[in-house]
Amino acid sequence: MDEARIETTEHGDVPRGEGWYVLNARRAQWQHSPGFGGSDLSFQGDVRFPEVGFHVGVLQSGEPACMYHREDTQEGFLVLSGHCLAIVEGEERLLGPWDFLHCPGGTEHVLVGAGEGPCTVIAFGARRPDDGTLYVADPGAARHGASVDADTPDPRVAYADSPPFTDGPAPPLP
Repeated sequence: MDEARIETTEHGDVPRGEGWYVLNARRAQWQHSPGFGGSDLSFQGDVRFPEVGFHVGVLQSGEPACMYHREDTQEGFLVLSGHCLAIVEGEERLLGPWDFLHCPGGTEHVLVGAGEGPCTVIAFGARRPDDGTLYVADPGAARHGASVDADTPDPRVAYADSPPFTDGPAPPLP
């Protein structure tokens, strides 16, 4: 397997092409959506990871990572720093550094930044072309701006009112 090329752009380093590579999170190109979605690094370039999604996210207090949802595949979340609120199956749990959340396939969930400063989280999950994602209306998630009005499988509907992501450099990292 050949090594992929790392291109330095005005917004950070981006992997180009197929192959293995090393990408430093502090030098990488991130996506930002202040107020909703926070800052996200997927470690992907122009080639999407076909089997496993792996992200580092930084959320500010009160900022939801996404819309409350479930999918048929498992996901996991590890809090590296700060605090976030996990809303899982309608229940709220405060997570802090080194707390791990395991969501088997079919588990409804969302993370929302909480506490005094930013929260840094690793998120990972299996990928399938049709992973059965359903965005679910939930009153608890709605209190945090992280719920759709009515259940939908369509991400365009779920995120129709969300601010777009823009490319940029890494946020401050722990």
